[in-house]
Formats: sequence, structure tokens, C-alpha cells
Amino acid sequence: MNKIIHLLIPLLFVSSYALDIGTVPSHIVLDKDNGGSANGSAWDSHSLKGKVHTLLYMDPDKRDESQILLDALSKLKVDNKAYSTVAIINLAATWMPNSILQSKLREKQKELNNMEYVFDKTKFLVKKWHLKDDASNVVILDKNSKVIYQKSGKLSPKDVQKILQIISKTI
Repeated sequence: MNKIIHLLIPLLFVSSYALDIGTVPSHIVLDKDNGGSANGSAWDSHSLKGKVHTLLYMDPDKRDESQILLDALSKLKVDNKAYSTVAIINLAATWMPNSILQSKLREKQKELNNMEYVFDKTKFLVKKWHLKDDASNVVILDKNSKVIYQKSGKLSPKDVQKILQIISKTI
């Protein structure tokens, strides 16, 4: 019995920080006090239907954990009607003033092709989708909004290669 408990504890810990593969994340809306799109409008997770999406839920202080992926995605040549990237910034996880960070990212969004910035002011997605807090999270959703990949923490070159293969195969 003791051996079984020791085997199950790591599984419980891992699943408590992840969206399950094959599931559709619960519907959420970021607006007003809890966040929203960089353009100031509400952001609704129902907008994730109809094409493949890579969600990057990031603590701005941990940007280096996923910088290698951001660089690769900025060079990705795909049809905007079939794929997009959504970078959701966990504003509650950083020491940086929200107004400065939001202003910088609004400007940066104008430069980036096929990437939408969204702000989470209250760790809403950490709570609702059980994403790892104070970290970078990568979630890939298929055209039906089902989770087909999820990883939290620093990404390796192998992780990035796998993510790009999944995106290419799923589109």
C-alpha cells in the first residue's frame, strides 16, 4: 500500500498544474478588473475555436523560459486563418507596473504577425485552468479547442521542435 501511495503522489502533483490532454478548457472571459485583450476589449476563450492555437501563459519575469519558442513562432510561416498564437501575460505574477508592461506589449503587438496579447490581472487562468503560477505555460489547442499539448517551465530546443511539429501536423 505504501508503494502505491508513493507512485500516485507525483501523478497528483503533475495533474494539479496542467490542463488534461484531450479536454476542452472551461469557458472563461477576461475583462474589466481581471484583464482583457491588449486592445482594451474583453477576451473570451470561445475565440479559440476554428483554428489551431498556441497559448503562452507567461509570468513576465520568467520570459526566458519560453523565449526560444517565441523566437521560433515569430518566424513560423502559416496561414492566419488556420493558426494563431495567444500570449496571455500573468500581470499578477510580476513586480513590474501593469501600465508600463501593458503599454510596451500593445506596441509590440503591432509588430508581430499572428500573435495576440491578453492580460490576466488576477491569476484568473491559474485558478480556473490550473496553470502553473510564476512560470511559463505552453498549451496547444486543436481546431475544436481540445488540448493536444501542454508544458510548464523552461523549454529546451527539443521541446520547441516538438511544438513546431505538432502545430504543422495539426494545421
